[in-house]
Amino acid sequence: MVLQNVDILGTETPVNIRVCNGKIADINPASANGKIVHLSISFNNAIAFPGLINSHDHLDFNLFPALGGKVFSNYTEWGKHIHEAYKDEIAAITKIPAALRFQWGVYKNLLCGVTTVVNHGEKSGLTNMPITVFEETHCLHSVQFEKQWKVKLNNPAKKSLPVNIHVGEGTDAQSSKEIDKLIKFNILKRKLIGVHGVAMLGEQAQHFEAIVWCPETNFFLLNKTAPVNVLSNHTEILFGTDSTLTGNWNIWEQLRLARDTGMLSDEGLFATLNHNPTTVWKLNCGDIATGKDADLVVAKKPTGKNSYNAFFALNPVEILLVTHKGEISLFDEELLPQLHDMDLTGFSRVFFTDCCKYVKGDVPALIKQIRIHQPNTKFPVTINETIEV
Repeated sequence: MVLQNVDILGTETPVNIRVCNGKIADINPASANGKIVHLSISFNNAIAFPGLINSHDHLDFNLFPALGGKVFSNYTEWGKHIHEAYKDEIAAITKIPAALRFQWGVYKNLLCGVTTVVNHGEKSGLTNMPITVFEETHCLHSVQFEKQWKVKLNNPAKKSLPVNIHVGEGTDAQSSKEIDKLIKFNILKRKLIGVHGVAMLGEQAQHFEAIVWCPETNFFLLNKTAPVNVLSNHTEILFGTDSTLTGNWNIWEQLRLARDTGMLSDEGLFATLNHNPTTVWKLNCGDIATGKDADLVVAKKPTGKNSYNAFFALNPVEILLVTHKGEISLFDEELLPQLHDMDLTGFSRVFFTDCCKYVKGDVPALIKQIRIHQPNTKFPVTINETIEV
């Protein structure tokens, strides 16, 4: 497969990207004569970038509406509040089978151009998904909510796995002390990936392999976010959306919120979605370079915008193509004439108003199954039962 005439983000010269055996084979100027391949897709005024890496999500929580309604001092206050104030809402969603909720969490990410998502919590059990569900971590919830967390943290049988844990999610003294407690009892000196870190100081950040920044969740719960401008001097910063319990389903809205804080440069924020997480999670993607996994996104360039201004202005509707390990996972209907020889078996259609996307997997069937259990469940897309070939 060759993606023709795309601008790699950060460059102004159109190129052709050839994909072979799931990896990027070569990148040449668009004017060059390349090898003849079975499938070539040509673009006009489009930007290409590595598939986004979402380093923190709870895949089974993405059918929830946002629950909170006030500002809290820490996550324990929030947890107690929602279980008291939103019992009916929580019961309505949790009666939907977890397998269905996990699957929708995957498609929420794919529709936004995410090709790797790190799931926090119980293992999803998902296989043959159109994106990578990364679960090669030792997930602990938090110091406050994880039973026997000290024993689990120092389990020698899991020493090779990074510890993925919510920490410092608050604005009070307890939240800061919690970070010190975690550092103190990390006797085996395991690699710590902290999620949130709102109360974290630079000297504490030195003890962490990375901090996952989830600004929308932080502002929603605490009206404050992690000082990533400071923490980035001491550790890697990754980007996470969290679930729809506390954040917008659309990662692009969250990225614009992050950009508006001014805490990271555009280059720095972009790196939280690719270079930084590939280093931390040890992935072979996150860059458009020969030999890397062909996890790619091509999107329409917003009118009048270039480089990072174009990237941060994007929304799911502008996404034209998503490939995962060299296979097409999503494409816009406008590409259909170029894909007339492609077998569409296994694809389904979803709609953003009048914009149609073809998605790998039976999303309409998934949505209908979910609505059997909870008819009022809302989705950001509508569905059409039939697919015209």
